[in-house]
Amino acid sequence: MITVEDALSKLFELVQPLQAEMVPLRLAVGRVLAQPVSATRDQPPFAASAMDGYALRGADAVAGACFEVVGEAAAGHHWTGTLKAGQALRIFTGAPLPDGADRVVIQEDTSRSGSVITLGQSLDSGPHVRPAGADFRVGDTVLAPRLLGAHDIALLAAMNIAQVPVSQKPSVAIIATGDELVLPGEVPGPGQIIASNTFGLAALIEANGGTARLLPVARDNIASLVTAFALARDADLILTVGGASVGDHDLVGKVAQDLGLARSFYKIAMRPGKPLMAGRLGKAAMVGLPGNPVSAMVCGHVFVLPMLRAMLGLGCASAPSFTAKLGAELSANGPRVHYMRAYLEDGIVTPAASQDSALLSVLSRANALLIRPAHEPARPVGSSARVMAL
Repeated sequence: MITVEDALSKLFELVQPLQAEMVPLRLAVGRVLAQPVSATRDQPPFAASAMDGYALRGADAVAGACFEVVGEAAAGHHWTGTLKAGQALRIFTGAPLPDGADRVVIQEDTSRSGSVITLGQSLDSGPHVRPAGADFRVGDTVLAPRLLGAHDIALLAAMNIAQVPVSQKPSVAIIATGDELVLPGEVPGPGQIIASNTFGLAALIEANGGTARLLPVARDNIASLVTAFALARDADLILTVGGASVGDHDLVGKVAQDLGLARSFYKIAMRPGKPLMAGRLGKAAMVGLPGNPVSAMVCGHVFVLPMLRAMLGLGCASAPSFTAKLGAELSANGPRVHYMRAYLEDGIVTPAASQDSALLSVLSRANALLIRPAHEPARPVGSSARVMAL
């Protein structure tokens, strides 16, 4: 068995960042910016009013001063004249500041009679002007890689970037294996169960930037597995679920090796998830996940998502973790790292009462994995622990 850290290192050797593709700005949210992009315009492109009021020369803005209103400017409408001493322009938020003006007096600080305004006795400091280029200038750059969120999309739109270079979505083929499996909605026969792992893994992958393909269930025979692998051959990553152990009916490793798998490792010193296999099969990385539902999903968080991030160009790093205080006493841990389903609230993490790797209901209620190092001694309530959010 190898450590989790060694397994991650070997998994990262199996993948590389995918090529970039151009997508419309509207479709770029949630994608990874693959190349730097630069602004094609200044923002604002002109000095603009930040308030509704009157534009005038700042040097003339003294309490009680009177000004002749010579025009009006609203957002999208530029007044083309030049303000002189003693003149003011009625202006609204977002409108270009006229030549000759460098100050906006808010309308609450003025009184108006006909075409003349008089400034009040108490003026704020102003100037209520947004300078040209205050947000960004032509050539200012958004660096890559970057996972693009809604705020990034707004920025790119303001920069006048209509097409965005993003990393291709990794294609992940998922193969459930086993004679005992039927799909959701079907009626299980005697001794059969519903295939759940692949649906959970597909949801996890698609929520984190990949494209998942659920292939037909591969039965416990060589011909069925060969067919499944053939259907997956154009994927960037192949995930098999179950059948990777050493039982008489666990044929995934044998069939994969017969098809040319260059195996990287088998078995990891962790629980749940010990019987994990990985290697390279043709152009695809392959990971053979355990068949127990919780084991497969935990390995999805610990191993598959970091691989996905690496393929998206976001670097090779383990899943983020942080410290929290234990909300329950823990007995000594054994020789394998233990990823315990847990509940995290207000910085306190409490492990679930049952850690059976077949109980999806416990995983569904959990919002964290409590990470216990191998051979860790007993821990009292209130001590620190590493936690991975789910």
